[in-house]
Amino acid sequence: MDGAVNQSPEIGIKTLLVNPIHGVLSEYIDNDSDEDVNDGTVLTLKVGIDESWQRVDKFVADRCPQLSRSRLQRLIEQGTILINHVVCTSKKTMVQSGDGIQITIPPAQPLALIAEPIPLAILYEDTQLVIVNKPAGMVVHPSAGHERGTLVNALLAHCKHLSGIGGIQRPGIVHRLDKDTSGAIAVAKTDEAHQQLQQQFQAKTAYREYWGMAYGAPRTSTGTINQPIGRHPIDRKKMAVIPMENGGKPAVTHWQIQERLGHYTLIQFRLETGRTHQIRVHSAHIGHPIVGDPLYSSHHNIGVNLPGQALHAWRLRLQHPISHEWIAVTAPLPTPLETLTEVLRRRHPTCDSL
Repeated sequence: MDGAVNQSPEIGIKTLLVNPIHGVLSEYIDNDSDEDVNDGTVLTLKVGIDESWQRVDKFVADRCPQLSRSRLQRLIEQGTILINHVVCTSKKTMVQSGDGIQITIPPAQPLALIAEPIPLAILYEDTQLVIVNKPAGMVVHPSAGHERGTLVNALLAHCKHLSGIGGIQRPGIVHRLDKDTSGAIAVAKTDEAHQQLQQQFQAKTAYREYWGMAYGAPRTSTGTINQPIGRHPIDRKKMAVIPMENGGKPAVTHWQIQERLGHYTLIQFRLETGRTHQIRVHSAHIGHPIVGDPLYSSHHNIGVNLPGQALHAWRLRLQHPISHEWIAVTAPLPTPLETLTEVLRRRHPTCDSL
């Protein structure tokens, strides 16, 4: 192994670039996104006849779904949005037919990224990659407001090297887990490993299996949800089932019931694609949202203290990027999910697993 967890008493500092305008958006970037809005990008838009009398932030957000309205408002504050070559000073400015809108994404600014000796639960590690059992509540990579305490901060202290292909904010990150989703996540140490692993996720040969506790009782024991996902048209922090003609991207989730527990169901999910919040969105779409999900569930607390939604990346299977041998790891269920399951079993002792 490259290093041992918690053996270094020192905190190292590695200078990377973090863009301060990314803000909350970076928590919701699609792993398979065709995102083309990068630092230094200049976007030019023309307001159509049927687009008049909209706030400028809403107009741009509708045209460029990869830019959240909160991010656009920060760009306005920085003076990087022009209307007809004049700096826009208010998010409430109304656009008119024929207006020309120019948006400049400022270049990234240097920020010291701290290597922090945070304990890591290593499931697999060699010179090419490391697979970690990420706890709920840990952000995967740094972003504005999350410069410390992320998985990347911990990995920088644990590993001598991480692949740089993931970008200045996401070194080594091949795929991601939501902040409040726990479980197995693979990280590349070398550029070659990063490219090979990324190809596997894009080709859908990497096998990702999740366990989650959902509200309600599906009528069938197995199923497939094949519904495109895109950014929610109103709440930009959320995703939603969106028709492909309106910008949604293909998303396929296979599911199988593991145990029926009264009005709750323990479900195994298998991802065929990797859209942002995919399982959470698909589960809510079929009327069975994940327990504890703050975005997609409006159900009440069930009496168990959960650090996030009851969703766990349980198994990850992929080919080693160099030897091409298959690697399969299982991330033990976190204590809160085990506790939740046991509590529900006691409440519904006659329910059987399938």
